[in-house]
Amino acid sequence: VQLVESGGGLVQPGGSLTLSCAASGFTFSAALLNWFRRPPGKGLEWVANINKFNFANYDDSVKGRFTVSRINANNTMFLQMDSLEPEDTAVYFCEYGATLGQGTQVTVSS
Repeated sequence: VQLVESGGGLVQPGGSLTLSCAASGFTFSAALLNWFRRPPGKGLEWVANINKFNFANYDDSVKGRFTVSRINANNTMFLQMDSLEPEDTAVYFCEYGATLGQGTQVTVSS
């Protein structure tokens, strides 16, 4: 299993970013995939997931602001993040089968 996140960066409060997760080494189309994040000085937090039927679940802290999606043909998952808040600052990871990627840093600051 290999997971590679990209798309992080610095954004002002209220802004948007889209993260990508490129996956390989497993049957992507059948997989339940997760997004986690690790805020500075804190532990890993679950953010959202998407199952093989494209049904998504979200933590209450991001519901209505974040959207998870996938393109099975490209073995890629996305996290569209809108209305970003400073509290969203974290390293974001995609996860499958207890394997995390290397993460991508998202910083929300003015």
